[in-house]
Amino acid sequence: MSEAQIECRDLWKIYGRRADEAMKAVLAEGLSKEEVRDRYDCVLGVRDASFSVRKGEIFCIMGLSGSGKSTLVRHVNRLIEPTSGEIHVAGQRVDTMNEGELRQLRAETIGMVFQHMALWPHRTLGDNVGFGLEVRGVAPEKRREASVKALEAMDLGGWIDHYPDQLSGGMQQRVGLARALAADPEILLMDEPFSALDPLIRRQLQDQFLDLSAHMDKTTLFITHDLDEAIRMGDHIAIMNDGEIVQIGTPEEIVTNPKDDYVAEFVKGISRVGLVRAETIMDKLDGRDPTAKQVGLNAELGEIIEHFMEDQSPVTVMSPDGPAVGQITIKSALQALRG
Repeated sequence: MSEAQIECRDLWKIYGRRADEAMKAVLAEGLSKEEVRDRYDCVLGVRDASFSVRKGEIFCIMGLSGSGKSTLVRHVNRLIEPTSGEIHVAGQRVDTMNEGELRQLRAETIGMVFQHMALWPHRTLGDNVGFGLEVRGVAPEKRREASVKALEAMDLGGWIDHYPDQLSGGMQQRVGLARALAADPEILLMDEPFSALDPLIRRQLQDQFLDLSAHMDKTTLFITHDLDEAIRMGDHIAIMNDGEIVQIGTPEEIVTNPKDDYVAEFVKGISRVGLVRAETIMDKLDGRDPTAKQVGLNAELGEIIEHFMEDQSPVTVMSPDGPAVGQITIKSALQALRG
């Protein structure tokens, strides 16, 4: 096992009564999703997926509806049984666990946040948030203490004795996040948690979660169909199509170097101003003298373009320990902006 907090290796999921037969045919003949459906009346949900998520990382899986992203994330806590492959979580082999081990994993190691929170209307927010601890047998006073802390973290302090129908949709979503955080899991699985919210509330929750994630050092697998959200949230992004992971990379890598036409179509409308870094677009100095306009290796394209507002002379890129390592011309900056 590597140092990854989550790792899936050669994961397959085929639905249907003839799944085993279909699996053998796919491996032998390389059948497409449509061929599997037509020949075996089976659905190929996940195709040979491999990825790893480091501790403390937000790893986004994105794709269109039906691409397999939600199916994939539900394998991590084995809500769905894999047809083939391995699943490792926090140093444990999930796909070989017995029922007792799975219950413990879900109760103590993994928290899950869905698009629709399914809060119990007859229970207070405190009882909803503390449910995971209740299942563990934690004493009522300890549950309430954890619920208060989690609700305060989501800006819902003072609401613990209220009921879900007294809250707006955005506030209910915060309760769902608080419920996941109250049990203090190492890992969060988030399946399109903000997609049903208004844009402004959605952005506010994204900001809030990013702050919490940095502070609490949670490892997060984040599912979304929105590339803007994936780029904003993710340290790495995996793009899926027809059950297959097409490309994995940092937001900058995905946008600036799409692997194929499918990914290129996804990223063509994405702004590169806050993504592309100086190190990516600089040319070597090659004997040229450094200019007075200087930026660091990690300077974003927007900052670089600002330097060309006064004059169009090149911008020098400096390494962290001081020496100049490259230069960027206005032509290179505009090409990067255009993509």
